[in-house]
Amino acid sequence: MTEITLHKGLSLSLDSPREVSGTGVFQGGPSVGEMIVKSCCRTCGHGGCGVLIHVRNGVISKIEGDKNHPISRGYICSKGLASAELVYHPQRLKQPLRRVGEKGEGKWQSISWNEALEAITLRLTEYRDKYGPESVVIAQGTGRDYSHFLYRFSNLFGTPNILTAGHMCYVSRIGACLVTCGNLPICDYDGKPKCVLVWGSNIINSNPDEYKAVGLLSALDSGAKLIVIDPRKTNLAARADLWLQLRPGTDAALALGMLNVIMAEQLYDENFVKEYAYGFDRLAERARQYPPEAVEKITWVPAEQIRQAARMYAEKKPACIQWGVAIEQSLNCTSNNRALVCLMVVTGNLDIPGGNVFFVPPPVLPFTKFALHEKLSPDRKKKMLGGEEYKLAARVALCTPYVVWRAILKGEPYSVKALLIFGSNPVITRANAREVYQALSKVEFLVVADLFMTPTAELADIVLPAASWLEQNNVADYWKRHGYVFPRRKVVQVGECWSDQKIFNELGKRLGYGELFWRDVDEALDEMLRPAGVSWSQFKDMDFLRGKMEYEKHKREGFRTPTKKVELYSTILEQWGYDPLPNYTEVPESPVSNPELAREYPFILITGARIPVFFHSEHRMISSLRKMHPDPIVEIHPEVADKIGVKNGEWVYIETPRGRIRQKAKLTENIDLRIVHAEHGWWFPERGGRGYGWDESNVDILTENKPPLDPCMGSTNLRVLMCKVSKA
Repeated sequence: MTEITLHKGLSLSLDSPREVSGTGVFQGGPSVGEMIVKSCCRTCGHGGCGVLIHVRNGVISKIEGDKNHPISRGYICSKGLASAELVYHPQRLKQPLRRVGEKGEGKWQSISWNEALEAITLRLTEYRDKYGPESVVIAQGTGRDYSHFLYRFSNLFGTPNILTAGHMCYVSRIGACLVTCGNLPICDYDGKPKCVLVWGSNIINSNPDEYKAVGLLSALDSGAKLIVIDPRKTNLAARADLWLQLRPGTDAALALGMLNVIMAEQLYDENFVKEYAYGFDRLAERARQYPPEAVEKITWVPAEQIRQAARMYAEKKPACIQWGVAIEQSLNCTSNNRALVCLMVVTGNLDIPGGNVFFVPPPVLPFTKFALHEKLSPDRKKKMLGGEEYKLAARVALCTPYVVWRAILKGEPYSVKALLIFGSNPVITRANAREVYQALSKVEFLVVADLFMTPTAELADIVLPAASWLEQNNVADYWKRHGYVFPRRKVVQVGECWSDQKIFNELGKRLGYGELFWRDVDEALDEMLRPAGVSWSQFKDMDFLRGKMEYEKHKREGFRTPTKKVELYSTILEQWGYDPLPNYTEVPESPVSNPELAREYPFILITGARIPVFFHSEHRMISSLRKMHPDPIVEIHPEVADKIGVKNGEWVYIETPRGRIRQKAKLTENIDLRIVHAEHGWWFPERGGRGYGWDESNVDILTENKPPLDPCMGSTNLRVLMCKVSKA
C-alpha cells in the first residue's frame, strides 16, 4: 500500500506501489486575488515542461519554469514565456465561424456552437450513409494532447483514414521500433551515459518529444563523450568530441558503415547478440557491403571519422542515441530508424542504465484502450487509404498525405468528401503546398479547429475556435514514453473557445455514440486515471504519476516481437514483402541520382531545422517572438553568396522544379558550400486574409510529395532536394 500526500494535508492510498509525488496546486500570492498555478506547458507541439503560472485577479500575469519538475527542471523556452501573449492575442478565434462566399475570400458569419456541431453532424452523417465512413478523413498536427480523443472518435465513426505528421515525424520512429524491438527506446540521461550519439537532432532548439535539453546537457557536464551527426554545425556540433558532417539523406549508409566497423573489429556485445538478437549474421553480411571507404564516397564523411565514431560509441559504454525527425523525412525513413536500433543492439546498449531504455508506463489507461481501436472492424481497416501500399503506416494507424490528396483530387481508390483538421496548417507544413492548397480547395466539406485563422483555416467551410493549453484540464504527456503523466490545469477561459477534447466528446455524442463518451472532459480524465486509483480532482493537485522503472526487462520477458528477440532481420517486414534488413537507397533528387537536374539546380536544399521562437507554422503572430526572428532565413555559404552577388541580410530567390520563394540570406560557414538550408513554416499573419502570403516564403512550395516515398511508411522526401539560388 502506497500513501500519496496531497495538498492541504489530504492523503490517498493506492492498492499497489506507484511512484507519485504530491504538492500544492495553488499557492497563496503576496496579495489578495493572486495565486500561482502549477501546470505543464504545451506551447510547442511537444510540450511537457513544468511551469508556474501567476494569476492575478483572474488574469495571467507571468509564467516561469518549475525548478521541481522532474524532466524540465526549471527550463522554459521563449514560446512558453510568451504563452500569455498567445492566450490574450486580439486575433484569437473566439467563436465558431461559417464561410459565406467562395473559399479563400475571407468572408465569415459567426454562429453558435450548437449550429456548428449540428452542421458538422449533418454532413458527416450524410457522407457516412451515402459513401461510407472512409469518405471522411480526420487530420491533426503535432497536436495539443488530444490524439486519444481523435482516435476514439474516428474509430467509433468508422473511418480508418487518419492524416497526421507521423509518417515523417516520431510515429514513423515508433513504427520502425515496434517491428524491430517492440517499443521505442528512449535515452536514459539519468542513467549516466558515458557517450551520447546525437543523430539528426538539435535538441537545444527543439526539446522534442520525451526529451528536454537539460537532460543531455547534464550528461555532458558529467563528462559524457558527444558525437554529433548533422550536415550543419549546430551549437551541439561545435561542442562535440566528434562531428560527422554528412551529405544530407545518406544517414542509412553512414549507420551501416558504423555497423561494418563494429562487426569487423569485433566491438559488438557477443553475449547480448547471442541471447537477444535475431538475424545478426544476416545484418553483418549487409554491413560488409558498406566499408568505411565506400561509405565516405556516399556520405562525404572521411572513413577515419566513421571508424572513430563507431569505436567511441561501442567502447564508451553505456552509450545512448538521441535521434530526431531529420532522418525520418526521406524514403530511407524506416531503414534509418532501424539501423540506429541495430547500433544499440549490437553494442548491448539497449534496456540498460545509461543506454536507450524502455521506460515503464505510468499507471493510466493505455492509449490503445482509450482510443477503442478494437471498435474499427477489419473490413473498415482494409479501406484505409494507402494501407496496402504503406503497411507500416497502417500498423500505426495513419495515412501519408500523398494518398489523401490523391483520393481528393483523383478519386483514387475512392473519393474523399470531407476533411476535419485539428491543430494543423497543412498549406504551410505539408510537402508540395500548391497540391495541398488545391486539394483543400476541392474537398466538399472542410472543418478546421485552431486558435487563429490560418491559410488552411481560410479554406474551411466551418472554423472552430480551439482552446490553448492554458484553457483546459488535461492529463499531459499521455502519449509519451518517458514514464510520466502530469496534470495540466485550466486557468483561464477565452471567448467561446473549446478544447479539442471537448469538441470530439460533444461531436461523438451527437453522432450517436453517447454511451461511449462522457458528460464532460473531466469525467473522461477520470476514466484515463482509473488504473491509478485517482480521479482528476485528485490528480490535478499532484505533481505527476510515474511508472516504477525497471531495467533489463528483456531478461525476464524478452522483446515484443514474433521471435521475442530484437529483430535485426525483421520477420514482419519480410512477411509484408519489404527488405527485412536496413538498407540505403539514394534519394530521388540528388547530384548522384539525377546529375542532369543538378546541373540546373546545383545546390542540395535541406529544410526543417527548428527555429527556437516558433513551432513549425505557429506563433508568427506573437509580437515578442516575431521581433526576435522577423523574417524567413536561408543559410548560404559565403563563397556561394559571393558568386551570386548576395550580401548578408539581402533577399534571395530559392527555386526548385516545383516553384520559387524568397527568404533573407544568412551567410555562414557552418554548412557545406554545396548545401543551402531554408527555414520552414513561414506565412504572414500580419497581412490579413486572402492567403496571408502563404506562397511567398513557404518552403513547401519547393518540396515534393510524389513517389518514391519510404516504402513502409510513405515518408516524404523533405530534407533532400536540388535547388538554385539567385539575388531577388
